[in-house]
Amino acid sequence: MGLRDDYGHQLAIPTRWYDNDVYGHVNNVEYYAFFDTVINEFLIREGGLDIHGGAAIGLCAESHCSYAAAVSFPDTVRAGLRVGKLGNSSVRYEIGLYRDDDLETPAATGWFVHVFVDRETRRPVPIPDSVRAALATLEVPS
Repeated sequence: MGLRDDYGHQLAIPTRWYDNDVYGHVNNVEYYAFFDTVINEFLIREGGLDIHGGAAIGLCAESHCSYAAAVSFPDTVRAGLRVGKLGNSSVRYEIGLYRDDDLETPAATGWFVHVFVDRETRRPVPIPDSVRAALATLEVPS
């Protein structure tokens, strides 16, 4: 998925001692936490998503991660985020995770699909306007 600069939004995420597994590297489940972190940080800060009281919430419908290199504490993960597809009620994010200051070689890449649903009924709803506007700034040409 390319260079770190190919992602319109980036976030530095420090690893924790706790993230390392018995093999001495960050466990694979933590990579999905990094995905969640960069996505939701963007939605809250840039899109104004109200995670506690908003009518619409984003639920993960599908995700995937490909691992290319190990990350270990005390590395800092540089998470890059872009939008591969912006639908009516769903969005497909593309994420690149880079180790420390590496700008060229991702340690992992993946995608994550959110479906926006009504908080109460859990039925799909259109992506809220403020969130859609923010996501549109990250959309890559298809």
